[in-house]
Amino acid sequence: MRLYLFIICICSYLMCFSQYSDSIQYHIKYTTGGSLNRTKDGDAYLLNNGLGFNTRKKSVELNSTTSWIYGQQNKVATNNDVSSYLDFNLYKTFPHFYYWGLAGYENSLSLKINKRLQVGLGGAYSVLDKPNTQLNVSNGIIYETSDLYLEDTLRDVYQTMRNSFRLRYHFVIKDIITLDGTHFLQNSLSSGSDYIIKSVSTLGIRLKKWLSLTSSLNFNKLNRTKRETLFMNYGLTFEQYF
Repeated sequence: MRLYLFIICICSYLMCFSQYSDSIQYHIKYTTGGSLNRTKDGDAYLLNNGLGFNTRKKSVELNSTTSWIYGQQNKVATNNDVSSYLDFNLYKTFPHFYYWGLAGYENSLSLKINKRLQVGLGGAYSVLDKPNTQLNVSNGIIYETSDLYLEDTLRDVYQTMRNSFRLRYHFVIKDIITLDGTHFLQNSLSSGSDYIIKSVSTLGIRLKKWLSLTSSLNFNKLNRTKRETLFMNYGLTFEQYF
C-alpha cells in the first residue's frame, strides 16, 4: 500500500518551488539518493526518494510533494517514512504576498508516527522575489490529528491546533549551482512542550537542463515522542518543464 501511494505521488512530487514563463505551466521533478555502509561488524543503508508536481495558472499555484525514506541497519528497519503534502497559493493580494492552504499525511517508523494528518491556512510574504534569488516567510494555523507511539505499545491519539512558521529560500548561481531550503517550526497552541521541527536543505549542481547532482540534509524532531532524525544523502535529480 505504501509503495502504491508512493508511485501515485511520484507523479506529483516532481513540481516544486520555481519560476514560470507564460508558456510554461507545469514542472515535474524526481529525486533519488541514499547511502550505504558495510563493515565486518554489519551493514547499514538508507534510500531517499522524492517526487513533486507543480502547476501555476495566472494567480493560482498548486504543489504536490511526496517522499519515501527507507533504511536498515544490520537487517533491522530503522526508517520507513512516508509523507505526502498538497498545497495551493493564491496570488490575489498585495505585491509579494499570497495566501496558502495545506493538507498533508505522514507516517514514520523513525519518529514513531503511526499516522498524522494536517490541514491549515495562512499567509506568506516574499522578502526577495527574483528569478534566481528568493526568500520567503510564512505563518498560519493548522489543525492536526495524530496517532503516535510514546512507547513500543503505548499509543497516543490526539488532536491539536498548531502555529506553523516556515522559512523557504531558493538561490541559483550562474545557472549551475542551486541552493534550496525549507524549514518549519510548528508549535501546539495548547502545550509549549509539544512542537515539531522539520528542515530540508538541498545543494544541486546542474549537469544538464534536466539532470543535477544533489546533496541534501534532513532534520526532523517530534518533541512529543522525544524522537529526532538527521541524515545526509547524495543522489540525482531529474526535472522537466512542459
